[in-house]
Amino acid sequence: MSTLPSGCNLRPANAKDTWAIRKLVLSAKLDPTQLRWQQFSVVECNGRVVACGQLRAFAGAQELGSLVVASNWRGKGLGTYLVEYLIEQATQPLYLECLGRKLAEFYTRFGFVAVTWKELPRSLKFKFALSDLAAKIGVPVTIMRYSKL
Repeated sequence: MSTLPSGCNLRPANAKDTWAIRKLVLSAKLDPTQLRWQQFSVVECNGRVVACGQLRAFAGAQELGSLVVASNWRGKGLGTYLVEYLIEQATQPLYLECLGRKLAEFYTRFGFVAVTWKELPRSLKFKFALSDLAAKIGVPVTIMRYSKL
C-alpha cells in the first residue's frame, strides 16, 4: 500500500467533517446528494480535510464514490492511498462510475474493469441508469467493477 505525506492521516469522517466533504464534492462537480458523513473516510493534512471518499452499501454490492482530492493536494498520492484503503474495506462486489478516460485509466491501475449496465447487480441498475443513458449519447461515463474481489 502507498503512504501518506508527512502531516497527513486517514480516518473515518465525523459529523464535524460534513461541510468539508460537501465543499470537496461540489468543487469536483460531483453529485452532492447521498452525502452521509458516516460512509466517508477522509484524509486530513495539517488539521484540514483535503481528500474524501465513501463506500455506499447496496443490496449485494458496494459503490466507491465521491472520491475527491483538493486541487492543491493532487499529485501527492492521497487519491491512490484512499482508493487502496476503500478497496480493503469493501466487503461486497465493488463498483464505481467515473467521467472521462483519464479517471477510468486511474481506476484501472487498482483492478477496476469497465462493465456494461446489463452486468450490474439489480440494486445498482437504477443508480447507474442515468450514467448508462449518458454514455449512449456520447458522454464519456464509465461504469467499473473491482475485479479482484
